[in-house]
This record gives sequence, structure tokens and C-alpha cells, in this order.
Amino acid sequence: MSASDLISPITGTSGPVHLPAAEDWMQGRTLYGGASTLLAYTAAKREYPDLPPLRSAQVAFVAPVGDTVEPRIEMIREGRNVTQLRSELLVDGKPALSAFFVFGTEREPNAVHPAPKADPWPGAPEDAEKVPEPKGKHFISNYELRRAQDTSGPGEPVVRRWFRPKTDHGLDPISLLILIGDTLPPGAMRAMQRQGPLSSINWMFNILEPEPTTRDGWWLAETASDHAGHGYSSERLRLWNADGELVMVGMQAAAIFG
Repeated sequence: MSASDLISPITGTSGPVHLPAAEDWMQGRTLYGGASTLLAYTAAKREYPDLPPLRSAQVAFVAPVGDTVEPRIEMIREGRNVTQLRSELLVDGKPALSAFFVFGTEREPNAVHPAPKADPWPGAPEDAEKVPEPKGKHFISNYELRRAQDTSGPGEPVVRRWFRPKTDHGLDPISLLILIGDTLPPGAMRAMQRQGPLSSINWMFNILEPEPTTRDGWWLAETASDHAGHGYSSERLRLWNADGELVMVGMQAAAIFG
């Protein structure tokens, strides 16, 4: 099912919500980060439909999110230009995800400094090698993936992939960025001494382009570990469009098990 099917039961009203499409977006025993964050964002937008564009978010993945959630929205402050609110997903009455969203109207720019294009440039996605799909049920099956780096296996803790959704999810541009912005595994997977599970603890991101577009649905994503040790990794996340223009940046703490 599409991501639109996943969020369609979210109405902006209180009470538990059952998600029939959750099974297609699971990562182990929880909805993967982009899908669960999209639920929290959708709940906020449907309760407050006149919010300005999303600029930034801080998300805590507290506990597994399954096929039944209860959204809880709290307006923190509504200023002249910036609105801040908290959106939580409750499971069995307890927070499983807590997101703090910052929305802001566009202003006359006083500082203009466009982000540099993707470097090193991996070449066009159409020319890249396809990545095999994982075995079994996994949210990544919703995407077509292609390689965007020469290295594979252990090595520098950076993961780069071209990817695009297999279907049109019918999402607005910002909802699509939220869905896809946390797609890749942590870069620290390349520095692991033995195979084991990894889990995102949080996700902070900034939206650089409020109306992002790309070519033929392709996006270039990167996760890179700045430091891994003591069972955790500090990760940088970046997302470019098919022309190498940076549209989203983020940071994340990941738990490295095993």
C-alpha cells in the first residue's frame, strides 16, 4: 500500500487510530522512522491546516510504533512568523514517538548562501548499478535503489544510495521528504566489527527547500558516521535531488547492537 493509505486514517481528531497499511512500512517490530514521523506530521497538519511551511524538526523514537496509535498534538507557541508545536504518537497510552515541529513563513532574505552541490558526484542514477531487494517483508521494498559509491562492505562509515519510490504516494513535497529522509541505514554499519542490529534513537532535520522537486522521482541520500563507540553512533544525513541540489540535512543518534 502507498504512504497515502498509511496516513489516510489520521483525521486530526483525538482517539486511537488503526493503520491497515502499517505492515508495508515496518522495520522489524516498528514502523520505520520516516513513516512514523510522517504520521506525527500529518496529525499536526490535519489539526492545524493553516500552518506555514515546515522548516525544522526534532524527533525522538521512544518505543515501537505498530498498527494502532493515538496522536496527541500540543501547540507550544504561535508567533507572527514562527509556529512551534509538539506532535506525539501514543501506543497503549504511552509516548512511542515525540516530534517537535517548527513552521515558519518566508521572509525577505538577509543572508543568501546556497548549499554546494553533491560532491563527489556519483553520476546519473539511470547509469548506476541496481541494489538487490532485501529478503522478507521490509519497508525498503517500497523503493528502487541504485549504488552511488564505489565501495561496498566494511570501510569508510558512509552509505550513499540513489533511490526512488516505486509508486506515486500522492504526498505533498514536504510529506514526501519526511517519508524518505530517513531511508538509509546508519553509516556506522560499515565500521561494525560483526553483524548486528542497528536502531535509530532520534532524528533532527532542517528543510532547505520548501517546494523540493527532482527528476523522474530520483533522490540521492547519504548517511555518515562522525563518531561511533560505546554502542552508539553520531550520524549526519543529507538528501539531494537528481541534479545534486541539497534539499534536506539532518543528524541522528543510532544504537549499534551486537
